[in-house]
Parts: sequence; C-alpha cells; structure tokens
Amino acid sequence: MISASMVKELRDRTGAAMMACKKALSETDGDMDKAIEVLREKGLAAAAKKAGRIAAEGLVVTYVSEDGKLGAVAEVNCETDFVSANEEFSTLATNVAKMVALSKVNTVEELVAEKYIADESVTLKDVLTGLISKLGENMNVRRFARYNAEDGVVQSYVHGGGRIGVLVELASKVQSPVVSELAKDICMQIAAANPLFLNEDQVDQEALNKEREIYRVQALNEGKPEKIVDKMVEGRIKKYLKEVCLVDQVWVKNSDLTISKLLQEKSKEVGSPITIVSFSRFERGEGIEKVEENFAEEVQRQMQQGK
Repeated sequence: MISASMVKELRDRTGAAMMACKKALSETDGDMDKAIEVLREKGLAAAAKKAGRIAAEGLVVTYVSEDGKLGAVAEVNCETDFVSANEEFSTLATNVAKMVALSKVNTVEELVAEKYIADESVTLKDVLTGLISKLGENMNVRRFARYNAEDGVVQSYVHGGGRIGVLVELASKVQSPVVSELAKDICMQIAAANPLFLNEDQVDQEALNKEREIYRVQALNEGKPEKIVDKMVEGRIKKYLKEVCLVDQVWVKNSDLTISKLLQEKSKEVGSPITIVSFSRFERGEGIEKVEENFAEEVQRQMQQGK
C-alpha cells in the first residue's frame, strides 16, 4: 500500500511531481531508494530529449565572500524568461556561483561533476537533470570566472535582474572602504560601457589590424587622399582603443576623469597604488543564436499533428 506520506517523502527528496512519485513507488513496491533511481533514470531520459533545445535565457549570478577576497560570476541558462524567474532555478543559479567561488574547478564539465553545495549526496549534474525534468526546459551552466585577491578586493555587480553580471579584482596593499567603493564604481563602469580589454597591452593585435583595414577602406571610400589616410586610420584607432580599453574609458560618473585617472586619484587618497587586476562581464545569452518562433505557426503545426 502506497501511503500519502511516502509520496510526500519522495517528492521532498526528489522534487518530482506527486503523480510521478506515486507511480515510481508503485513500480518499486514502495522501495524508496529504488523509486529515487527510477525517477532519476526518467529524469535523465527527459533531459536527453531537451538537450538539443536552445537555452539562451536564464541568469547571470555572482558570489563574493564576506571578506571580499574571493568571488565568482556564472551564467546559467534556460529556454524561457518564465523559468528564469522560477525560485528553484534562481536558487540553483545562486548556488552555482557559490560553488565556483569555493572550488578549484577550471571547466564547466569539472563543475557539474562536483557535489552539490546544498546536498552533497548528489552532484550538480544530478540537480540540473532533476530540474530539467521537473520544469520541462533545457538548462545548462554555460560559463564562469573566479577571482581570488590575496592583496586587494573582489567586487561584483548584477544589472537588470541577472541580465548582466560583472566581477572585478583590484590589487591594493591598503584595506580601506575607499578601495571597496572604487571596486563597486568600476563594476558599474564595466556594466555600462562594456570594455573589451583592460588596457592596450591586452588588445588582440590581429583584431586591431582588422580594425585598421576597415578604417582604411572607409577613408578611401570617402574619397580621402592616400597621403592622409594613414593619419586618419591611426586617429580612429586611438579613438577605438579609448572606447574598448577599460583604463582609457571616460568614467561614467564624471566625464572629466578616465578610469586611469580615477585610479590615480584614489591611490593618492589611500596612500598606496590601486590597480585593476582582472575583470569579467557576462551578458545573458550573448553569442547564442536564438530561434525566433512564430506562435501562430507553432499552434497550427500542433493542430495539424493532432489530426
């Protein structure tokens, strides 16, 4: 006899639907452990069916330790904004960021094989599989970054309810609220201005040469004389670098300062150099090709299939 309390216990342990729990218990003659195995197997099958579907929605989440020395940013994707607003999905994403920060993994594959931070009896992959089965959408951990500041501070910023997430590491021998506040300001700068590089030294030369070629063709198409084209190209390259290099960008809070000058001012204020070590900016779904569905056509296809 399968009791209501047994069904409830199985639901609490797996998160599966009531009817699925009742059916699994019936199939296993009330054996709780075997019923869990059955649900996991069905969850794997369901997840496999959904694995090919494009997951471009979701959340970018961050985690920073209380002492500000350790931090992570991660992008966890699903198929719709409806699921991204789901509390269980949000909790999963938050836990993923914390797992990244507290682990030493270097790849997504290593991360999903780790024990889940909220329940070490299962792996992160198990939890993902279960949630895919429960909520009916493909989900995945797409990417992450982790910083550990021995001398300095790690700070994060999330914009638009998880649309953009930023993680920054500053180096400073002085532990001061000024440094922490500066880190917050730089996070917001990165979110707003979307720099591609920290400074000119980090700019990919191949990409820069492509920009030069584009500017050269543009100048020639504008009918500019060959003898001044090179000067025009280099002028545009300097402008490009100011736009894409963080330290050369104009500070969004005060257009009289660049980020480089802001760092100099704050360094004088605390009496010790403050430098930007690294930054990461993740924007949800960037680079993922989304499939635009026509709702009316989808309904019509389903009606035709049902005939």
